[in-house]
Amino acid sequence: MNYTKIFNSLYPNFFQEDSIRSLSSDNVYTELVMELRGDLLKVAQPHCPDGISFGEYHGELAELRDAVRMVDEEWVQYFGEGDRFFCAYAGDKIVAFCCLADMGRFNGLHIGGPGCVGAIPEYRRQGIGLEMVRLATETLRQDGYDLSWIHYTHLANWYMKLGYQPVLRWNSSGIIKS
Repeated sequence: MNYTKIFNSLYPNFFQEDSIRSLSSDNVYTELVMELRGDLLKVAQPHCPDGISFGEYHGELAELRDAVRMVDEEWVQYFGEGDRFFCAYAGDKIVAFCCLADMGRFNGLHIGGPGCVGAIPEYRRQGIGLEMVRLATETLRQDGYDLSWIHYTHLANWYMKLGYQPVLRWNSSGIIKS
């Protein structure tokens, strides 16, 4: 599969964007994918504390955006009306979240993926985010997506724990050839 062509189709003119061109060339990011046709890879289910539940978000957007602000103020813009989100909850409190993005189609493949993945500070390093992304990815598979794509991350090893595979690396100058 030609992941460079897929990347350029999903993100045309990506490397011409001011926000990307202004990044330090020392910062290297990874694109990862997981094949969703058929059964997902059997990975160990991350351990989560008792009392944590997961599901698509259907509440007030302001409440979700408050949780997002606790992680990254700049991400709030990506949590808009009509978009899909998947969350982890401690009771009624949102403790982790991600967007469920429909990235479009390429050569007949329906591509989506979790994005803007975050956990509020007091709920980090407990396996909640990993389990949330695992379940969000399964939701995409059940919805008929063919490929799950993780875009613009410096946490490749974290996603690889779930079976995602790195396919491209890039910096502000463009895709880095291996």
